[in-house]
Amino acid sequence: MSGEILFLCHRMPFPPDRGDKIRSFNLLARLTEIAPVHVGCFADDDRDMGFADDMAQVSASQCVQRRDRSKIVAGLTGLAKRQPLLVSLFDSPALHRWVARTLAQRPIRAVVAYSAQMAHFVPTLPPGVRFLMDFVDFDSAKYAAYGAQGSGPMAWINRREGRMLLNFERQVAARADISAFVSEAEAALFRTASGLGPDRIVAIENGVALDYFDPATDFPPQDHGDGPLLVFTGQMDYRPNVEAVDSFARHTLPAIRSVHPDARFAIVGRNPGKAVTALADLPGVIVTGGVPDVRGWLAAADVVVAPLRIARGIQNKVLEAMAMARPVVASPQAAEGIDATNDRDFCVAANPAEEAAKIIALLADPARAARLGAAARARMEARYRWSSTLAHLPDLLYGPSPAIDTHAA
Repeated sequence: MSGEILFLCHRMPFPPDRGDKIRSFNLLARLTEIAPVHVGCFADDDRDMGFADDMAQVSASQCVQRRDRSKIVAGLTGLAKRQPLLVSLFDSPALHRWVARTLAQRPIRAVVAYSAQMAHFVPTLPPGVRFLMDFVDFDSAKYAAYGAQGSGPMAWINRREGRMLLNFERQVAARADISAFVSEAEAALFRTASGLGPDRIVAIENGVALDYFDPATDFPPQDHGDGPLLVFTGQMDYRPNVEAVDSFARHTLPAIRSVHPDARFAIVGRNPGKAVTALADLPGVIVTGGVPDVRGWLAAADVVVAPLRIARGIQNKVLEAMAMARPVVASPQAAEGIDATNDRDFCVAANPAEEAAKIIALLADPARAARLGAAARARMEARYRWSSTLAHLPDLLYGPSPAIDTHAA
């Protein structure tokens, strides 16, 4: 297929070790199978910058900008320009210039922007160049939820961000050929909010690396220790994850320990702040920080939990745990968008009392827990291979705008 692709990403898509990078890494891999790809992205820190050489092995060209704009400067700029703070936080004159030069000098046929904050780098495109906007999540709804929950200055900032970002999302979707979301549930919400139909707003679901997250593969084992082990995985400087583990450690775990006094709850993930590390002072709570290989912790878990109260899209942590054939107890918010059956492939629990009851029941019936884990693995194999979830990407890129089913069979 003639023509090249410009891919704009808010975070270095290497390595695939956190939610947004998992999707962007696999999206980039699929794009490189279609055509040469030019990548413009941000790096959060020196660690991210260190992966630029890895990305250079697959990109036709690239521009990696270190993101060093302070939140205060970004906030003031956003207020002055009446733009979402998320957009202001991700800005770079050098990246704007690189995009313009790449579009002028290369035979670009399609532009893919990953996450809302990258849309402002996409200029008015010439005829014949299509624009695929991968919003991933309906981010404005997340900020609106934060604002509705809180009070004081931060609640006001979140409410403003929700309003401004929704207007921005609508404007971007109006000029994009296709806008994608990570689940049909997210896509349906945005169709209602934007007034655009399924020919313009589609779902491109997340997948899972089934050859990697496979209990039959070799990986460093994690000592299970004594007593039931409950595990949560995730980036621990992300607010929904912080709130989830705080609720579980303070409200759900004590109820479980009233039946299983030796039960432990392991919080596994990078960058735990003070609020998370303080949870290790509670009985039975373990805070690991970053680990070299999360599979050992998943394999050791009697139950993997995902008690998020605010969540958008499809949770990679749930897909990965299910791929590892572990029984999962997830909140409705964490389970939303995953095409699986409650009490067959995983368990859904709406509050700490339900979480405790379902976990205690699974601990009391190891055979049922094993069946649940086996069914979870089978569902992932049938439904969530990346090759299936990204199968229709060429149709979306090169159009015409398709009213197609982007779901895997």
